[in-house]
Amino acid sequence: MPKVLSIMRFVFALLICCTLNVQAADNDAANWQMLQKAAEAAHALSYQGVFVCQSGKQAQSVQIKHLYNGEQEFMRNVMLDGAPREIFSHSGDLVIYNPNNETVVIEKRHGQNLFPAVLPINVEDIKPNYILRSGSAERVAGRAVQILLLDAKDGFRNHHQFWIDTEYGLVLKSITLNQNKEIIDNIGFNQINLFNTVDLDWYRPKIDAKKSYVMEENTTSNDTYVSPHWQLTALPAGYRKVDQMARLVRGKPLPVTHMIFSDGLASVSLFIEQLPKDVKPRVGASMVGNTSVYSRVSGYLQITAVGEVPEATTANIANAVIFVK
Repeated sequence: MPKVLSIMRFVFALLICCTLNVQAADNDAANWQMLQKAAEAAHALSYQGVFVCQSGKQAQSVQIKHLYNGEQEFMRNVMLDGAPREIFSHSGDLVIYNPNNETVVIEKRHGQNLFPAVLPINVEDIKPNYILRSGSAERVAGRAVQILLLDAKDGFRNHHQFWIDTEYGLVLKSITLNQNKEIIDNIGFNQINLFNTVDLDWYRPKIDAKKSYVMEENTTSNDTYVSPHWQLTALPAGYRKVDQMARLVRGKPLPVTHMIFSDGLASVSLFIEQLPKDVKPRVGASMVGNTSVYSRVSGYLQITAVGEVPEATTANIANAVIFVK
């Protein structure tokens, strides 16, 4: 009889263990589905509001309006603090109106993820390098949210926390933490609502007739050139090249190769240029605010990696460039 009871206890414990594993798997799948919905909502919804960006001791309020008309995205960000800078985005291409004394400089950029579109379109891309778990239920901007915690599996990326609107599916707040779990970036809405109009009357800058508007020179071009003078070896796990361009920099006789690497959330810029003989090389690591910078020389190449990532990441990517004689 005691032997029978022992077997029954073992079977009962095994059933409980299996049930808990199934529940954990279901919760994990539900969390990733919620994160995927948030990734899509940032592009597929039309919304407007005000959010606050805080990085270190600096904070800035931003007014946002985002429209999706079923085919294309239009977004306008207006900086409410400091210089009245405006950012316009059309399906990923950015135009920045930046006042500079009596002139407004118009800059063009490409491929930047702006809040609340901070997640990759397909969250499957980040699964191998992050662990996702659910946190508590809270409120942001007067709306119910569910917190999701995204922990890095290694030291090549930061940790993240997202406050997801339980109705809209939109990211209403996002926090980035370093390897010591210290907050380095904090962005969150204090006003948010959806709208359903399709007019684009709002999608234009506030023109100041007293200022002259100057288009920044086109200093970049698409670049798929493979140099015979250097090779790129192994990158940190999860990072891949997402863009490459050639930059014409004032004062430099030759173009600078600029590559961008990303794991879906984090991104690192890598600059490779020929080092003139009369210029002192930059060597070593440094932190500028939340940005890690790592510079080295290989052969006659000056190599610099820059990104809001752990120092190990910029060092690894910069050291992946090998000079070829």
